[in-house]
Amino acid sequence: MATKKTPPRPAPTAAPAPPKCGPCDGTGEVATTVHVGRKRRAVGKQAGICLACFGTGEATTD
Repeated sequence: MATKKTPPRPAPTAAPAPPKCGPCDGTGEVATTVHVGRKRRAVGKQAGICLACFGTGEATTD
């Protein structure tokens, strides 16, 4: 009588990637408008750290 074959074990899966941060789309930086003058006229954009994820690019679990 033949012996019973054991099924192969499934390969271990990697941990799921954390979700991306919404405001910065996972980059960790957001664009901030730069204002100058007394009338606060907008002259351009400046890169700033994302305050939602503190620059990590991963969404918080809270």
